[in-house]
Amino acid sequence: MANSGKTLVLGLGNVLMGDEGVGVHVVRAVEKHTLPASVECLDGGTGGFTLLEPLQEAARIILIDAAADGNPIGTVTRTTPRFSRDYPPTLTAHDIGVKDLLDVFYIQGGSPDVILYAITIDPQQPISMELSEVIARAAEVAVAEILAELAAN
Repeated sequence: MANSGKTLVLGLGNVLMGDEGVGVHVVRAVEKHTLPASVECLDGGTGGFTLLEPLQEAARIILIDAAADGNPIGTVTRTTPRFSRDYPPTLTAHDIGVKDLLDVFYIQGGSPDVILYAITIDPQQPISMELSEVIARAAEVAVAEILAELAAN
């Protein structure tokens, strides 16, 4: 596994749930830019075990997801978690949580570099297909940081 040298940029979230869909909004914005040939962007939606194959094919994974982690709303946090317990609390709109998916991935021998961009949201928000103003600004920050990271490698 993970012998392709490919970087997978994976955005998670439910765009029908407003800010909870920020990961998908970010990955859609990233893929509009000119990216190295070794980069693949994927709208992972609300997750699911169908994401295991793209994860297994990547040497490096950049995950973007909303988090209810206690930070101020709109905080963009970049971490390099090593175990599923290192991930912030998942949001209930996902079919399965990021932690659950990665537990299976690691059990099956997955070992790429994983970078998580977590964007703190208010989980008590109205249903909307649009991002709130504060989360839209945070998404722009995340896009810029991800593009810089992809350009540097």
